[in-house]
Amino acid sequence: MDELFFILSKLAWGLLSPTNLIMLFMALGTFFLFKGAIAAAKKVLISTVVVTLLLTVYPFGDSVIYPLESRFNKPLVMPEQIDGIIVLGGGEQLKTSLSWNSAELGAGGDRYIGAAILAKRYPSAPVIFTGGNNLLRFQGKGDEGSIAQRLLTAIGIEKDRLLIESQSRNTNENFLFTRPLLPEITGRYLLVTSAFHMPRAMGIARQQGLNVIAYPVDYRSNQPALRQWGFNLYEHLEVLEPAWREWLGLTVYYITGKTDSWFPAPEQVASIQKSQAH
Repeated sequence: MDELFFILSKLAWGLLSPTNLIMLFMALGTFFLFKGAIAAAKKVLISTVVVTLLLTVYPFGDSVIYPLESRFNKPLVMPEQIDGIIVLGGGEQLKTSLSWNSAELGAGGDRYIGAAILAKRYPSAPVIFTGGNNLLRFQGKGDEGSIAQRLLTAIGIEKDRLLIESQSRNTNENFLFTRPLLPEITGRYLLVTSAFHMPRAMGIARQQGLNVIAYPVDYRSNQPALRQWGFNLYEHLEVLEPAWREWLGLTVYYITGKTDSWFPAPEQVASIQKSQAH
């Protein structure tokens, strides 16, 4: 079942990615045009052009990703003691790293900065990295764990502090495969991942009975006052793509029982919502 879930999620994203949807509707409109269905072609092509222009001139992705990034904050008061620091993979450029035999980071590279900050603050806590190979066509060619080990030691974290899990292909497997490696199952762990990904990660961790404290990094959105009209489709899609993907992921993970709620919240907010529901 996990194998089927992994494959279907990859195929579905190939169809539902905003960039791919734009291209698919452009192709559909062109198909109608060649078939002589002028009215249908006009509707599809004009609608697609209008949506693309809107995405080009205004950062709608900021509005989509902002609720995700603002859901969890770093602790106002950091805990005195923790049992470990869990770092989710996703900041690595796996194919580029394999291509050049070099440990390369992408947009989520701030996860390593967060790990380094926490490792310095808690010098006796183990640093637990979880991430394998999430590429559908290149399974067995390499993994994020090996890249992470090189990078984490390079930024000054001792090798004997590292626990590396390198078999997981998605967030659910991150926690599923990491759980047996934890030094204390019932312990408290700081969780480092991108801010937009934190709600789903927290929901999965709770569903699997883990006590994690959110430490979000890698923010992508601008505050409303700093959003402005412009002309940069690529930059706007760079924010919209992960935001749209995350909302889809939250929905699918909730439907399949992998998270404790559709939009996981900090514990105090969740408690208030439950009391209001009753």
